[in-house]
Amino acid sequence: MIQPAVPALANALPDRGSLSGRLAWGTAAAFFVYGGGAGVSYVAQLAVARIVGPADYGVYAYVLAWATVLAYFCALGFDVSLLRFVSAYRARQSWGLMLGVTRFADRVVAATGVGVALVGVALVLTFGLVPGRFARTFVSGFALVPALALLWVRCSTSRALGGVVIALAPDRLVRDGLLLVLVVALGPVLGWRLDAACVMDATVLAGVVGLGLASLARRHLSQRFFDVTPQFDARTWMRAAGPLVVLGAVEAMMNRTGVVLLGWTGAVTEAGIYAVVFNVAFLAILPRTAANTLFAPAISELFVSDDRTALQALMTRTAVWAFLGATAIALPLLVLTGPILSWFGHDFAAGVMAARILLVGQIAASAAGCPLFIMTMTGRERAAAAILTASAAGNVLLGLGLIRVLGLEGAAVAASINMIVWNLAMAMFVRRKLGLRSDVFAVLAPSRTEPKVPRCSVL
Repeated sequence: MIQPAVPALANALPDRGSLSGRLAWGTAAAFFVYGGGAGVSYVAQLAVARIVGPADYGVYAYVLAWATVLAYFCALGFDVSLLRFVSAYRARQSWGLMLGVTRFADRVVAATGVGVALVGVALVLTFGLVPGRFARTFVSGFALVPALALLWVRCSTSRALGGVVIALAPDRLVRDGLLLVLVVALGPVLGWRLDAACVMDATVLAGVVGLGLASLARRHLSQRFFDVTPQFDARTWMRAAGPLVVLGAVEAMMNRTGVVLLGWTGAVTEAGIYAVVFNVAFLAILPRTAANTLFAPAISELFVSDDRTALQALMTRTAVWAFLGATAIALPLLVLTGPILSWFGHDFAAGVMAARILLVGQIAASAAGCPLFIMTMTGRERAAAAILTASAAGNVLLGLGLIRVLGLEGAAVAASINMIVWNLAMAMFVRRKLGLRSDVFAVLAPSRTEPKVPRCSVL
C-alpha cells in the first residue's frame, strides 16, 4: 500500500528533470572516491606484501578471498536489493516500507553473519578443517564476515538515498586506509614481526571502524523519515533474496577464483601474486563501478515509472562511459604493468603477462555495458543468477585445467574468457527479453526503437 507522502522528505528528493545532472555529478563523485580508494588499496597491499613477504601475503589473500565470499552470502542479497527496493519505494512515496526494509535487512544480515562466523570458528578450532598455518588467520577472517556484510548493506541504503561520497567512503577509503596505517605503525614503526594472522586482525579492526562510519552516514541520510511508522513486507523482500544471494556470492567467488584455486592447490605464493595482479587489472573497471553507483537505483526508478525512452538513453550513455573509461585506464597499465608489479617485490614480476591478459579481458567485457545491474534492478535476478552460476562453474573447470598447464597465465585466461562470456550472455538477455540494449554499440543506432516488452514489477 502506498502511503501519503511525507512533505518534508518529498520536497527534499530530486525530481525527474534533475536525473541526468544528478547522475553526472554522482558518477564524477563516485569515480573520485573509487579512484582514491583504489590508490589507498594499492598502497595498502604494497605495504602488506613488502612487510610480510610473498608467502604470508599469499595466505592472507587466500583467507581474505574466502571471507569476502562468505560475507556476500551473509548479506543475503540486500546489498543489491536495497538499491532496488529503496529506490522503488521512494518513487512511490512508500516511506513506511522504505524504513521497514532497511531495518529488516539489518536484523537478518547481522544474525546470519554472526551465525556463520561462529560456525566457521568452531569448525576450524574443533575439527581442524584447514592446515595449521591457515587456522589462526581463518579465525580472524571469520570475524570479518559479519562486519563486511553489514557494512555493504548500510552503504547500499545510503547509495539508494543519493549519498554518494558518504556511502562509498567507509568501505572504499576508510577500510584500506586504516589497514595501511595499522600495518605501517605496527611493522616498520614499532618493529613488530607481522604475519598473515596479524594483518587479518588489522583488517577486522578496519572493517569494524568502516561499519561504524557507514552506520552514521546512513543515519544522517535517513533521519528525515525517522517519525514514519515502519511497514514490513518480509515475504517480498526474502523472495528476492535467494537469487541475489547466489549473484553476490558467485560474483565474489568469480573475482577470486584464481586466488582460491591457486591456494587450494598449494601454490600459496602464486595465489598472493595473482591477488595483486587481479587488483591491478581491476582498476580498469573503476569507471563502470562508479557509474553503477547511481545507475543501479536510477534503473529501478525509471523502470517502475515505465519511462523506457529515458531508460534506454541512460543505459547507452553509461555503456559509453564504462567502455571509454576502461580503455583509457587499461592502455597505460598494459605498458606500465612490469614497473608497477616490481614495486611489490621481485617475485611479483612473474605476474606481468597475467595482468596484461586480464586488462585486455576487462576492455572486451566493458563493451557489454552493465547488464547485470539492469537485470537485477528490473526483477530478472533469477535469470541473472542462472547465467552467473553457469559461468562460475565453467570458470572453475577451465581454471583448473589451464592453471595446470599455464600457471598464473592460465588463471588469467580463464578469468578473462569468463568475464566476456557472462557479460555478453546477459547483454543478449536484456535485448531479447526487455527490448533494450545495454552494450556500447547501441550508440551507433540511437534512433532505433525496440519492441515494448511487458515488464514485471520490481517489488
